[in-house]
Amino acid sequence: MKNKKQVFSWALYDWANSAYATTVMAGFFPIFLKQYWSTGSDVTESTFQLGLANSLAGIIVVILAPVLGAIADRSQAKKRFLLFFAVMGMAMTSGLFLVEQGDWPLAIMLYVFATLGFMSGNVFYDSLIVDVCEEDKRDRVSAIGYAFGYLGGGLLFSLNVSMTLWPEFFGFADKAQAVRVSFVSVAVWWAVFSLPVFLFVKEPENDQKPIEKGAIIAGFKQLAGTFREIRRLRVVSLFLLAYWLYIDGVDTIVRMAVDYGLSIGFDSNSLIIALLITQFVGFPATLCFGFLGEKIGTKTGIMIGIATYIVIVVWAYFMDNVNEFYMIAIIIGLVQGGIQALSRSFYSRIIPANKSAEYFGFYNMWGKFAAIIGPVMVGWVGIMTGSSRVAILSIVILLILGAVILSFVNEEQGKRMAQEL
Repeated sequence: MKNKKQVFSWALYDWANSAYATTVMAGFFPIFLKQYWSTGSDVTESTFQLGLANSLAGIIVVILAPVLGAIADRSQAKKRFLLFFAVMGMAMTSGLFLVEQGDWPLAIMLYVFATLGFMSGNVFYDSLIVDVCEEDKRDRVSAIGYAFGYLGGGLLFSLNVSMTLWPEFFGFADKAQAVRVSFVSVAVWWAVFSLPVFLFVKEPENDQKPIEKGAIIAGFKQLAGTFREIRRLRVVSLFLLAYWLYIDGVDTIVRMAVDYGLSIGFDSNSLIIALLITQFVGFPATLCFGFLGEKIGTKTGIMIGIATYIVIVVWAYFMDNVNEFYMIAIIIGLVQGGIQALSRSFYSRIIPANKSAEYFGFYNMWGKFAAIIGPVMVGWVGIMTGSSRVAILSIVILLILGAVILSFVNEEQGKRMAQEL
């Protein structure tokens, strides 16, 4: 690897911001929204509110990500954009502490902006992978990042869960206060462990070029040119379409799993335990997926992950006891980080390295565009059918379509075309 210190510092950002993904997005926010901020509402209504919040954040990222990526490439400002959105995420997450019981509109607003900071920051974090390691190491480095995320997010989440199970031991008045303090702890964790990426990861030598009006105008022009390039680059276009579909299924399961468990009658403490299982299984499993991608091929590894998710969704439809939920949590832990890590490294190989932020802007745009459709689809199907089980089963369609399109993506052709640009 080019520089192990840079790789470690880069991966620590995943450790830092994954606390938001675990404690807030997957864990406490869905539960607190349903049981505290939306108290008295029907379960399908709070599910729709959660899906709408995730989708709204996704829409904003869809609009901003490619443009910001183009500007960052022109001005070599990936780290500065990352800092801006990370601070936004931290501040909005801290703000959840102040939201009173029943005030779900304010909770949704803060959550949308916090999620916007989280997702937009990842555009620039992902794009830095081309600066910290060689092409043939990206499967492994990408997997290290996601693995760090599982471990770091899981450790803080364990502490936060302990705070809610035994609030008096930690000096809190009740479980609700413990959850609200947990949101603050996420912001602090995110801030502290983000420092290495800003201090030790280096961008190209001209990274201090100021972001001026000319860079912004040029960024918009470059965006238009890159959009035309992507339309010509059949491999990139096909992969983005496949990724859009299958990552929709993956992300929707992550964001809606706890809500689904609550809707079919499982205890919230049991669901939290399942999330912890996923986190700690995910750490070693994601590292293994990085090596697996190097051995059997990145695309084959992604296909294995998609097939596993199809089995998970069908099983979830028939699930009727919490022990099955625990088993599903283990299986998700085995493949979730792997499919995310291999998707990121696969894409990094078929794009021009000198336009990584902009191309990763498109990558994250499609991923978050999926996040618009998936949660709303699950919420809408649930309301139309009156069944949370049918709603979750609808995700299978997206996973199958994604796998079919991915089968037509030729990695070697993509590499050649990217090098010619």
